[in-house]
Amino acid sequence: MADKNEFHDDRAILDIHDMPPFWPWVGLSLQHMFSMFGSTVIVPLIVGLSPSIALFASGVGTLLHIMITQRKIPAYMGSSFAFIIPMASLMKTTGYSAVGQGIVGVGIVYMIVATIIWAIGSDWVDKILPPIVVGPIVMVIGLSLAGSAANDAMMGNTKQYHLLYFGVALATLFLAILFNMMFKGFIGLIPVLLAIVCGYIISVFCGLVDLHAIAVAPWFKLPAFEIPGLSYHFKIDWAAILSITPIAFVTMTEHMGHIMVLDELTGRDFFKDPGLNRTLAGDGAASLFAGLVGAPAMTSYGENIGVMAITKIHSVYVLMGAAGFAILFAFVNKLNVLIMQMPMPVIGGISFLLFGTIATAGIQIMVENKIDMGVKRNLMIASTVMVIGVGNAYLQIKSFQFTGLAFATIIGIVLNLILPQKAASEKEHEAKLALDKKLHEASQKASKANKD
Repeated sequence: MADKNEFHDDRAILDIHDMPPFWPWVGLSLQHMFSMFGSTVIVPLIVGLSPSIALFASGVGTLLHIMITQRKIPAYMGSSFAFIIPMASLMKTTGYSAVGQGIVGVGIVYMIVATIIWAIGSDWVDKILPPIVVGPIVMVIGLSLAGSAANDAMMGNTKQYHLLYFGVALATLFLAILFNMMFKGFIGLIPVLLAIVCGYIISVFCGLVDLHAIAVAPWFKLPAFEIPGLSYHFKIDWAAILSITPIAFVTMTEHMGHIMVLDELTGRDFFKDPGLNRTLAGDGAASLFAGLVGAPAMTSYGENIGVMAITKIHSVYVLMGAAGFAILFAFVNKLNVLIMQMPMPVIGGISFLLFGTIATAGIQIMVENKIDMGVKRNLMIASTVMVIGVGNAYLQIKSFQFTGLAFATIIGIVLNLILPQKAASEKEHEAKLALDKKLHEASQKASKANKD
């Protein structure tokens, strides 16, 4: 249990080390599992991997991350979208034997960087990531996902606009808002879960759920593990390793962005305690495990951060419960299929709220730190970061790609380091004001002398 003298965030309904009663714990954990499920299974479906093994790895990876970060960070690990392009390409040629090596390489890179940071410290983080950089980056994290949420809401898995889909999405959104605003007690703590369940039921009546697939699915099924030396012959593939592992440096910037949001939500500084070295090691361990069992690379999930922002439930025990359910559902095939049948408009509708709350956390950072957007330096940094990030202006060199978020983060850091505190025109204006003030004071003194 936590030390009695440890900081407790009284803004939260359940802070990081608060343990809920059993049945509320079940509901709150299911809420987190449902929130991450869609994105976590979409990645393996796109690249040709097993959704159940991705679910299993996400649960184990989350538990590893919480353990390595000493139960101090409420983060959920899920399938990373950043590695889709090289993974999909390798699956069509050399198969998972190559993909797995690349993902294990990602985990090792994280561990190496974590070790370096452990050795040199992380005081540099405050210098390169002040509020004027952090605020816009956090906004980008939420807003850059807005297009995905809108597409899920309007088109689902198709490429055409469907009014019925959009209606289901809006119904799910408005129910989430209603449950947030109108209910109290335990019901008021699980608005996201209730909205998803209600959206699912609405989808059933609208004919958007394949009930036959659920009915014929077997109750239990072993996930499709891909273990080196057992499932396939292991042979080092340097081309695969070099095509995947460099992307780890991109996802590290995204990781730091998520840590910034969690800092804001929980009133803590996770860069210092438990330290950036532990948070990176936690992410690395999750990907390392994923690569050894047949899953895609892992990363912390914005969807679950959004749930915490809405509910003010920050308990690591709730996240551990969600991880436990993910592991269980990986083996209970019928439940797995039941959730996989969830229509994308339901996910899109709830994502409007989840991603929006992340973006508003960025606004809150700038407001609380009294960032003056009338200062040209601040305006230049914030404007550039937001448009590059939200527009996903990525930098691609051959197969290596910096996503819009990663590139915007780098640009923000560079501008913060090289731009002077004040523009030349601002200095000139201040000098003019100072001169006018001196002339005015001299004039007053002369006038007073003449009167004497």
